[in-house]
Amino acid sequence: MTRKYFGTDGIRGRVGEGAISADFVLRLGNAYGHALRSRAPAWRKPVVIIGKDTRISNYMFEAALEAGLVAAGVDVQLMGPMPTPAVAHLTRSLRMDGGIVISASHNPHHDNGIKFFSAEGEKLDDATELAIEAALDEPFRTVASEELGKAVRTRDALGRYVEACKNSVPKGFDLGGMRIAMDCANGATYQIAPMVFRELGARVTTIGVDPNGVNINDGVGSTHPETLARHVVESGADLGIAFDGDGDRVLFVDAEGVVRDGDDLIYVLATDWRESGRLQGPVVGTLMTNFGLEQALGALGIDFIRAKVGDRYVHQQLIANRGVLGGEASGHLLCLDRVSTGDGIVSALQVLEVLRRRGIGLAEALAGLRKVPQKTVNVRYAGDTKPAEAESVKAALTVAQQAVQGRGRAFLRPSGTEPVVRVTVEADDATLVQSTLDALADAVRAAALTAVKS
Repeated sequence: MTRKYFGTDGIRGRVGEGAISADFVLRLGNAYGHALRSRAPAWRKPVVIIGKDTRISNYMFEAALEAGLVAAGVDVQLMGPMPTPAVAHLTRSLRMDGGIVISASHNPHHDNGIKFFSAEGEKLDDATELAIEAALDEPFRTVASEELGKAVRTRDALGRYVEACKNSVPKGFDLGGMRIAMDCANGATYQIAPMVFRELGARVTTIGVDPNGVNINDGVGSTHPETLARHVVESGADLGIAFDGDGDRVLFVDAEGVVRDGDDLIYVLATDWRESGRLQGPVVGTLMTNFGLEQALGALGIDFIRAKVGDRYVHQQLIANRGVLGGEASGHLLCLDRVSTGDGIVSALQVLEVLRRRGIGLAEALAGLRKVPQKTVNVRYAGDTKPAEAESVKAALTVAQQAVQGRGRAFLRPSGTEPVVRVTVEADDATLVQSTLDALADAVRAAALTAVKS
C-alpha cells in the first residue's frame, strides 16, 4: 500500500501546510492514541513521551499532539527540547508505550515533522505507519471524562540521557586534554552535547548553541560543516564535531579543517571493530554510500550490503542480517550494540573511543580509505509524470551502468517528498563521472518534457 503522509523519516512538510498543520497534528495524536489503546491492557492507560527540537512551531505542535493523545485516553510526558535519539532511548528505558519527536531534523525552521518510536525505541515499521494512516480516516474521538489522559513535564530526562551517552563507552574512557570544537546547529543538542563531552574530560568550544526558534540549521550544523571547519582551524582544535538540528546525525572535521562524512566514520569504526571482534554481521550502507567505501571494506574481507536511503531501512537490514554497524554519508550512523537508533552523540563517542585507544588522529585512521568522485543532479518534473520509468531512461541507465562497471555506479532515485529524480554517478575518474552524469540526466529531462507535452 502507498503511504499518504509518512515519508522515509516520519511525516514532514512546511509549517501550516497539509499534514504539518495544527488541526492535522491534533487528529494525528488522536489516531495514534486510539491505536495504542487498542493494543494496551484494559487495566492501564498507555503512556507516550514527546520531545522536540528548538523550532518555534514546536510549541503549537506539542500542544496539538498532547490534546489529541489525552482525548484518546493516553497519558503524556513532555520532555521539552531533546535530541531525537534521546527520545528513542527514554521511550525504551522508561518503559513507555511509544515516543514522539517533533522535528524536521536538518531542515530550516519553516519546516517541521513528526517522528514516532515504538516501545522498543525503534522507528515504526511500514505496517504500523499504515495502521496510523488508516486510523486518521476515522473521526476524532474523545473518551469518557473519567478515562481522559493526563500530561506532565518530566524533570530528569536530560540527566538520564547524559548518563546513557557516557555509558556507551568503556568506564575508563577519558577525553582529558583533547580540544574539541562543537557545532550543535542551534538545535536539540545545544545543552546536552557539550555537557557529555565536558564531563568526559574534553575541552569544548561551541558554536550553534544559541537557539531562538528560527535559527536552527541556519548556516551551522552538519548541513553546513564549512562553518565548523573554519572554527576548528581558527581555534586550533584537535577535531570538530557537528550535529544536525535533532541530533541523530554527526559529521567530523579533522585538525586540518577537512570535513569527514558518515562514510568516513563508518570506515573508522568498521576497521577497528573487525580487529577487536566487536563487528558482527555485515556493514550496511545505502544507495548513496560511496563506492570507495564498499571497495575498501571488501579488500579487508568485511561484508557490505546496501539498503534504501533512510536510516530506518539501514536499521531493518541490520536487524535482518544480525549486524551492528551501518549508516549514511549524511551522518546517520547506527551502532546497534549500543543504541536502538541513529544517535549523533553516541556515534561520535564511538569514533573518539577508537582514536583515543589507538592513539591516532582522524586523518591517520582514514589512511586506507580512497573514496571515488560522486555527483548528483536533481531533475524536476511536472505533475504525475514518472520519467524514471520511461523506456528511454531505462535504456540510458543501462548504458551509464555499463560505462562505469567495475569502476563505480550509476543509479536513479525518485524523491519520496518532491517531484524530483536524483541522478547519481560515481567512478574512479572525475571526467567519466561528469560525462556519464550529463548523458543520464539529459535522458531524464527529455523523458520528463515528453511526458508533459503528451
